[in-house]
Amino acid sequence: MLEERPHCLVIGVGPGTGLACVRRFAGEGYKVSMIARHEGRLASWAGEIADTLPYQSDITDLQSFRASLERIKAEQGVPKVIVYNASLATFAPYSELDPKDFERNFRANTTGLLVTAQVFAPDMVEGGGGALIITGNTSARRGTPRFVGFAPTKASQRILGESLARELGPQGVHVAYVMIDALIDMPWVRKRMPDEPAERFAQPDDIAGEVFHIAHQPQSTWSYMHEIRPFGETW
Repeated sequence: MLEERPHCLVIGVGPGTGLACVRRFAGEGYKVSMIARHEGRLASWAGEIADTLPYQSDITDLQSFRASLERIKAEQGVPKVIVYNASLATFAPYSELDPKDFERNFRANTTGLLVTAQVFAPDMVEGGGGALIITGNTSARRGTPRFVGFAPTKASQRILGESLARELGPQGVHVAYVMIDALIDMPWVRKRMPDEPAERFAQPDDIAGEVFHIAHQPQSTWSYMHEIRPFGETW
């Protein structure tokens, strides 16, 4: 009898880091549930990548998002690994930022993470452990002009993740935060920044490789804050 594939859930699947994580985990023998807002793209990727399962959901609708997570748990089982890659941003001066956008970004970047932990972490603990890997960026550590609609949400995401790590780690669930200090190499980013040197870009497949590595760290060397950056990035 064939052993059932372990289950990975990637939340926030777009054509960059999220999709690269889907490909990496599927290629390593996982069945992968994918959550994103765009149903058409999800269906296309599910048809292209074996052992992937599409679930359309808008994380900012927290009630609907929780229902989607419960459906995944009922249909696919509790994930062994969760990659929380959801990210929503509004870039504007503080004086022009709509508080509704500010609050919406918090729902996607932080509250959605809390809901994810509430739905799955107790079952992961009961099942003997697992990993919850959160992808973030340097906005989680510093505020800059025009980032008032984004940086606070990522900072709170990082601290929420650390709180979860301290509570769930002793119970066997590894929570880690991957802080990406880089431009991610996507066609639209290259188009907007044509003069940026190649050494400042991080490749989505390489980021996914780091996520996979962290999700499989032995307990004796678990990490929480994991910074990655291209060699050409100033820091």
